[in-house]
Order: sequence, then C-alpha cells, then structure tokens
Amino acid sequence: MGRQWLHAKRLVAGLKKGKTNSKLVREITLAAKTGGADPAMNARLFASIEKAKKESVPKDAIQRAINKGAGVGDDSSQIEYVVYEGRAPHNVPVIIEVYTDNVQRTAPEIRVLFRKGQLASSGANKFVFDQVGIVEAFHADTKLDPEEAAIEAGANEVHPLTHDQNDDIPRDALGAKFICERTDVGTVSAALTSLKWTVITAEIGYLPKSTTDLTDEQRDEVGEFLHALDEHDDVHRVWAAIK
Repeated sequence: MGRQWLHAKRLVAGLKKGKTNSKLVREITLAAKTGGADPAMNARLFASIEKAKKESVPKDAIQRAINKGAGVGDDSSQIEYVVYEGRAPHNVPVIIEVYTDNVQRTAPEIRVLFRKGQLASSGANKFVFDQVGIVEAFHADTKLDPEEAAIEAGANEVHPLTHDQNDDIPRDALGAKFICERTDVGTVSAALTSLKWTVITAEIGYLPKSTTDLTDEQRDEVGEFLHALDEHDDVHRVWAAIK
C-alpha cells in the first residue's frame, strides 16, 4: 500500500471517527440493556453518554441507542455477548470481549485475527485474570487523597490515572482507577459522583494477576496484535497480561 494513505488524511480521520462513534453508540446500547435507560440510576450509561457527547455523537443517535438497549418501541437489541480467550505473540494471555448481532460472521473473523496468536477454549485464562469492577474518574482538586475517596466509596484499591493513560482525564485534573467487586460497580460510581468525582468509565473487566516480561521489540509486536483485535467493529474490550 505504500504511503498513499498520506494523501487521504481526512478520509482516514473520518473513517476512524466513524468507527469510534459506532463503538460509543454500541456501549450506550449495552449500558441501557444491562442497567436501564435512566442515566441517573445507571452509572455506566451516564459515563458512556458523556463520552459520546465529547466525541460529538448526535443526540438522536444517543437516544436511539438508549431506546434500543432498553427495548423501547420496536427497536429491541439482539446483540450477543461472547468472550474469546487465547494467547498473543510471545505467549501473552488475552481476553477479548465481543458484542455481535451475528456470531457466525464474527467468530471466523476473530480466528483470522489470531493467526499470529493462538485461540484457546473458554476458561483457559481464568487463573490468569481476576474479573473485577473498574471505575475510572477524575477530580478537579489535585490535592485530594484518592485513597480516602476509595475507602469512602467502597472500592478495594485505587491506582493513579493520567491523561497519557486515558485522554478523557484532563491534564490538570486528578485521575484515578478504582477497583471494586464486580457487583459494586454501580454503588462505587454513585458514591464517587456524590464526592464530586467525574466518572468516565464504569464497567466489569479483567485484571491480570501477573504480567509477562517483554523486550521493547516484543512489546511492539504484541501491541500491533492487540491493536488489530481492538480495531474489529465487534470487539468491545481487549485485556492482556502485560504492563
């Protein structure tokens, strides 16, 4: 392909934005489906709507996504949730969460993407990852102690989160990732909101119990593999046991 793409930067940017918006709309649908259509009572939905607004997703598209997830009107959601497990290059364990309206189409496409890795049977990585609740948030007051907020909100642990790690965190704000029991995501999100934290992500995810040591060259190879997975339209999240 060479460097022809340099002559079509606007087209590439438009395609990337369209793909990003598509995933944001799907996240709204899923949040409404699992937690209800009221953002005030559904922290995951509230966070996904705010993120979509920042990306200039049209209001009518947001509302349609909410209606679809909540089954309002004639537009009920028929999306299936599928988890794939396997190994990236250099034996790095990975878990891929997929939401699709056509498993027969998606499954072979995921297998093709794994040509440089290895798919495994369901449950193969259950001893490698912990399934937990993850709430990412920021506060305008950089002098606050996130540990105190974690204790008050009922989170088990907290880690610093910067703009470079998540560009939804303003550079001049205090960012943090709160880890909790998977059943406590809504409770922790609501508690943080009451403490004036702005929640940007509230979800159930997978954290590795240990990570694989890689050279810079190996890390680049694994990164390309994970990026290719993440770019698939039906892939919701990719979790890998690397730092």
